Amino acid sequence: MLVDDQPLNIRVLHELLQGDYDLYMATSGAQALALAQQLLPDLILLDLVMPDMDGYAVLRQLQQDDATRTIPVVFVTATQEEADEEAGLALGAVDFITKPIKPAIVRARVRTQLTIKRQADQLRVLAQVDGLTGIANRRRFDEMLSAEWLRCARQGEPLSLILIDVDFFKRYNDHYGHQMGDTCLRQVAHALADAVHRSHDLLARYGGEEFVCLLPDTDADGAAHIGELMLERIRALRLPHAQSDVAEWITVSAGCASVLPEPGQDPALLIALADQRLYRAKQQGRARLESAA
Repeated sequence: MLVDDQPLNIRVLHELLQGDYDLYMATSGAQALALAQQLLPDLILLDLVMPDMDGYAVLRQLQQDDATRTIPVVFVTATQEEADEEAGLALGAVDFITKPIKPAIVRARVRTQLTIKRQADQLRVLAQVDGLTGIANRRRFDEMLSAEWLRCARQGEPLSLILIDVDFFKRYNDHYGHQMGDTCLRQVAHALADAVHRSHDLLARYGGEEFVCLLPDTDADGAAHIGELMLERIRALRLPHAQSDVAEWITVSAGCASVLPEPGQDPALLIALADQRLYRAKQQGRARLESAA
């Protein structure tokens, strides 16, 4: 994204970069912030001196928003003052380009910053993926739970959660070996994921043989429907489990909870409620979903 209050400056950069990148333009700080939240660009070339809101103020607001704080910002400025560059870097800018621009230098610096951004994105993804099953890990779930709790509280939407546990998994490991146990968990994870279709729903490995599914904007009936689909998907795997007390095959127990979040409440309340219902599912014979109060 190119941000400058002078259209001529934007045109120069646009002509320089248009063959290599998808470009978006903004002519004010406010417009840049709105577009950044909407588009989440990979890089922002930001004019330092603009009326109403200068580049420093834009960068501060980008840094305060979880959605935009990882977008790298390169200041483009006519100033040659070392103090300005120092202040920008201290705020979090990744580079400075001085006007009048040198085309080869601009291309090289843009290419470098986009390479760094791509690598950082890949590392962030890896840090949020469970190494065994390939689905989201506990860290990703914790982050999403906090974010969706706040969003649903603001919008007055329900938030649901399903906690899932593989029945008698320790016996499975003891009988078939840990390598088969790992294979089993991968198959279970993929079967559970097959029941979750919306892009903003999240299935994660909660720990050991436990999984969790976060369902924003979903009421109790909708979550119970997803939970039953999950149980069906696991039964359809027909993975032999000679040591189970409830079936010849791998089964899971699940607890489902749904609440209307309120500001100031602890999201852990939703986990605790789902955990209580998971415990009740086990007490009632396992291989079932408990969702009623």
